[in-house]
Amino acid sequence: MTLPAEWIVPDWPAPANVRAFMTTRSGGVSRPPFDSMNPAAHVGDDPEAVAGNRARLRGLLPAEPLWLDQVHGSRVAEAGVEAAGAQADAGLARAPGRVCAVLTADCLPVLFCDRAGTVVAAAHAGWRGLAGGVLERTVEAMGAAPERIMAWLGAAIGPEAFEVGEEVREAFVAQDPLAATAFRPAGLTTLDGAPRKWLADIYALARLRLGRLGVAEVHGGGLCTFTDSGRFYSYRRDGRTGRMASVIWLE
Repeated sequence: MTLPAEWIVPDWPAPANVRAFMTTRSGGVSRPPFDSMNPAAHVGDDPEAVAGNRARLRGLLPAEPLWLDQVHGSRVAEAGVEAAGAQADAGLARAPGRVCAVLTADCLPVLFCDRAGTVVAAAHAGWRGLAGGVLERTVEAMGAAPERIMAWLGAAIGPEAFEVGEEVREAFVAQDPLAATAFRPAGLTTLDGAPRKWLADIYALARLRLGRLGVAEVHGGGLCTFTDSGRFYSYRRDGRTGRMASVIWLE
């Protein structure tokens, strides 16, 4: 099978034995509002359509992905060691042919590899998981020196659309004062002039946290799931909708 032209291949200098891509909403069999390439089994789509979409995806992969039960946490599961349905928000693989996958529809998918091509990982980073350390736990689990790791940021809700409350900003700023640079007032204020809502840049927040770890080579970012309804699912925009899959493996 040929990778659909609408799907996204990371533009990063990964080793030759690292393979990765992110699906879009094109290329599947699901009917609206899940049209058409929805591989998520937990969103209310027709199970037969989900199975058909997963079969199409599987035809492009060396093995069935390690599908996770994502809970906006920070646990990392290892492909080939844990079974499908493991409760985790990141997966890693050290052996060829084992596929890591995360599902997103506004949250940030982050793919990782080391320069030697010995380990890969995929993380699901919504704001809760990001604040809770999912990127830190993933890098730690990979076992490679952070300066030997590169990351790719897939499509997520963009900084012009990701409106959050003060509690979200506080969760990040309390851990790193520099995180304040990733937020700007959304316009509404309280009687004393304080912002009621903030626009958050999840890409900037991820880059800050990766930088603190020593992961300096970070690629991708800049695609907005909320504003590009033709290519991407967005839970915040549509509510009842599908998910994109970001997958990575070693050959």
